[in-house]
Amino acid sequence: MSNFAPNMEDILNKVSASGLVTFNLEDLIDNAPQKSIDIKEQLYMGLMLKEKEFREYIKNNDWAEYKDCNVAIFCSTEAIVPTWAYMLIANKLSTIAKNFVFGNSDSLNEYLFYKALNYTNFDIYKDQRVVIKGCSDKPVPTSAYVFLTEKLTPIVKSLMFGEPCSTVPIYKRS
Repeated sequence: MSNFAPNMEDILNKVSASGLVTFNLEDLIDNAPQKSIDIKEQLYMGLMLKEKEFREYIKNNDWAEYKDCNVAIFCSTEAIVPTWAYMLIANKLSTIAKNFVFGNSDSLNEYLFYKALNYTNFDIYKDQRVVIKGCSDKPVPTSAYVFLTEKLTPIVKSLMFGEPCSTVPIYKRS
């Protein structure tokens, strides 16, 4: 039996030697609390919105619960809700909430990633071999991967999806 113990200098980590740069969308997740406002709670008989009563709700509601939160505004019924109703809520949230959107929680998450990616400085990825990390512990919408691909494709040398040890090629500059 041999007692061969390799010298640590002889072990080559091919992943770190590859020059790949990993972009992890999970790092962009906004951890502020998320809340929803479903207008169905304000509908008269579950069918329609009465302007006078809705304005009373807007005036008297405790909006403090939405302070520094990310908020989705929607109506979960088939009722036709006038646009101004959503605008009144948006006006109230404008000085309280961190972010808000018209739509459900999926729409909110898509917006938060879109916003974060728009504020990302991509200069460090210029002419790099980039892997967009595929596995995440928290949910990342597919739209974020698509938008990130749009941002990176014109500037990177190559773009891959997955993990540095196992990637799917997406783009390679000729």
